[in-house]
Amino acid sequence: MKKLTRRLFMTGSAALICAPAVQTRAQSTWPARSLRIIVPYPAGGQTDGIARAFGDYLARQIGKTVIVENKAGAGGTIGVTEAKRADPDGTTILCTISSSLIQNRVTVKDLPYDPEKDFVYLTMVSGAGGPVVATKKTGATNLREFVEYARKAGSINWGSYGVGSTPHVLIETIAKQYGIKFQVIQYRGEAPMWNDVAGQTLDGAAGSYAAAAPVIQAGTGNLIGVVGSRLPPYPDAPTMTEQGAVGDFYDLRAFTTFAVPSGTPKDIVDRLSALLIQAGTDPTVQKMLTNFILSSPADFETTARIFKRDSDVMLRILRDLGVKPSD
Repeated sequence: MKKLTRRLFMTGSAALICAPAVQTRAQSTWPARSLRIIVPYPAGGQTDGIARAFGDYLARQIGKTVIVENKAGAGGTIGVTEAKRADPDGTTILCTISSSLIQNRVTVKDLPYDPEKDFVYLTMVSGAGGPVVATKKTGATNLREFVEYARKAGSINWGSYGVGSTPHVLIETIAKQYGIKFQVIQYRGEAPMWNDVAGQTLDGAAGSYAAAAPVIQAGTGNLIGVVGSRLPPYPDAPTMTEQGAVGDFYDLRAFTTFAVPSGTPKDIVDRLSALLIQAGTDPTVQKMLTNFILSSPADFETTARIFKRDSDVMLRILRDLGVKPSD
């Protein structure tokens, strides 16, 4: 593969972005200073890793420092709100996950931002599938066995990392179909949740592959199903749908997206979007995507389409389940 130099990328990307005159003006005026990427979650997680890999690529292409700022708290609300209030000049980029933009609309009272109006989405990466794990003590190796265990136990303890998050909606959906009882234990993030799966404090949990993998590999948790499509490292593990679970939820895939505040000039939006999509060809970014089992960066139009589709489906599911803001 031909080495991607800064000169080659700038020449090639000009053909992708509007008129040459607009691109020339954007190049001469943007960015006037260092960029920052706001991540509404703690350092060390998957979202943080994505932001840093893409941020490093941006820095190399534009010749400016790119700083990742972790603004964790309130289910992503703190960081997303700060990004919304930033100057729309293309120097502040939001890197966040779907739950802060979709589920928070139902689970957070008086949400201080409007995900559909306050941001322009540049690109996104999504996972192949999300692992559903039962702790070793349950003895369950598939969905049927887990449901049988839950019925015999009377009630189970299930891990989640936020009201309306994927694991929370998953157990609500399973319980509705199979009539099992459960208690949701909410954590501040995936790491402590999976620690309790490993310690057998919980009966099960769900989340991202990268966070769940150590538990599965150590044998302290059994992979009983997958939300979305099958996971490449475990091709024999069936999806929840293949095991008889019913509902639109099982077709959704959590995504991480990059966005800028509404009002950011179109030429800057176009250039940033092109740069972030082009990052998918960088070896360092490709390695990160492979480790997390994520897709290549989606184009601008695909990002908008997926965001709209997933928003409609998830918001309907949450309302049907009666999920409401926590006090």
